[in-house]
Amino acid sequence: MTQANKELPKWLAVTADGVAVTLKYPIEVDGIKNDTLFMRAPCVRDLRVANAAANGDDDKREMAMFSSLTQVGEADLLGLKLTDHARLQAGYFRLVNDE
Repeated sequence: MTQANKELPKWLAVTADGVAVTLKYPIEVDGIKNDTLFMRAPCVRDLRVANAAANGDDDKREMAMFSSLTQVGEADLLGLKLTDHARLQAGYFRLVNDE
């Protein structure tokens, strides 16, 4: 087991395609309760689209990016508890970190 794997929290699973984030507080997406969200690894196109949609607003850019990467609507993501939003942020930063 590598040092990086030892440091992963129990609620975060890294795969070859992205991360699975287990939510502390499940959310409803399209009428279905979800306790885990999968976030695929972002590409340059995702960043460009999120930047264009945000018009300089960092919060909007983050929500647009997370919505695209999880395939969950922004309105549903806005219902996340702060604990789970922080988990998604941690998953995202794990994906964009080069270590």
